[in-house]
Amino acid sequence: MEPLRQVEGVVAAMDRMDVDTDQIIPKQFLKRVERTGYGAFLFNDWRYRTDGSPDPDFELNCPELQGARILVAGRNFGCGSSREHATWALHDYGFRAVIAPSFADIFLSNCYQTGIVPVQLPEEQVGDLIHRAQVVGYRATVDLEGLEVRGEDGFRTSFDLDSFRRHCLMEGLD
Repeated sequence: MEPLRQVEGVVAAMDRMDVDTDQIIPKQFLKRVERTGYGAFLFNDWRYRTDGSPDPDFELNCPELQGARILVAGRNFGCGSSREHATWALHDYGFRAVIAPSFADIFLSNCYQTGIVPVQLPEEQVGDLIHRAQVVGYRATVDLEGLEVRGEDGFRTSFDLDSFRRHCLMEGLD
């Protein structure tokens, strides 16, 4: 894994609760044995119509969100099955931090093992951040050294992270 001190970039807002791992990476794409190549199938059933064309109503299909590095979503993100492919798909797509009020336990552990910073914030703050990220191209920084999330418009909040897991992320250890 590559060491992470800060994740800076565009924030993609997904105002949805209970996003499960089957939605993050559908089962038909789990035939690979590598950790790479899953990003193209991230949220496949939401991103694409039945004819294979991009669904313009899906949040991540907004052209200005291409290359987003931070995903902010509702509570219980990563629930469902324990597939580690979900974090592989998020990472392969380009996300290096996911902010939510809560995560499923196994998903949370898989984030650390994949090199994704899972930031848990109170629901009110996540809602505020989702609202701010509705401005297309909204940028923020997740700072592991300072344990802080900072938005370009003055949004600022601290977060907690297990010290061992934080050390591993900052040193690039899985």
